[in-house]
Amino acid sequence: MQFVYHLRAGEEELTVDLNEYAHLFKVRRVGIGDVLEWRNLRDAYMYTYKITTMGKKEAILELVSQKEYEIKTLKSLHVGWCVIDPKIIEKTLPMLNELGVEKISLVYADFSQKQYKMDEERMHRILINSSQQCGRSYLMEIEILNSVKTYCEMYPNSAILDFCDIKIGDKSEISSILIGPEGGFSQKERILLTQRAIFGLSCPSILRSETAVVAVASKILI
Repeated sequence: MQFVYHLRAGEEELTVDLNEYAHLFKVRRVGIGDVLEWRNLRDAYMYTYKITTMGKKEAILELVSQKEYEIKTLKSLHVGWCVIDPKIIEKTLPMLNELGVEKISLVYADFSQKQYKMDEERMHRILINSSQQCGRSYLMEIEILNSVKTYCEMYPNSAILDFCDIKIGDKSEISSILIGPEGGFSQKERILLTQRAIFGLSCPSILRSETAVVAVASKILI
């Protein structure tokens, strides 16, 4: 764990629930006088706190110092990903977070199964845990959009991943890209996408949606 997350990190004093941070107080057995690094995942600062008081239910920490310590990729990437099984999305989010994707738009495409409901609170917790492990400074943004049309209206310059002879890497600047669902885009959606920059991947086999999204982010960011 590179740091500990707290929404109010940066304040002069933090009060933390012992059960909420059970890993620290019961597994790692930190105690009074120990010093820990904290982030709020909204700014570039690492905040150092010392544990000054511990009760039965909560601990009080005092701010000792702070330093600007930004960890982010050199490139900015926004990924649109058409909705597939939420369990698969949740397993893939930490990889995209570690790679440094800045924002992800989860889009209900025509071939997305509409019964899939995204648990935004759960995804938020997954990203916090991932950030604590990989050390990134800012939390990846997540939004949910109801159609590919809405996505196109909001991101008119976004590129598209589809079957294409122009491979990612042939053109260096891609800051936003949409990946389709299992089964690809519908004919109606393809009409919407005809004026977009379309790229493919240099892979002879057909990739699953979750494999494609990680491959695209890796190709662009690393």
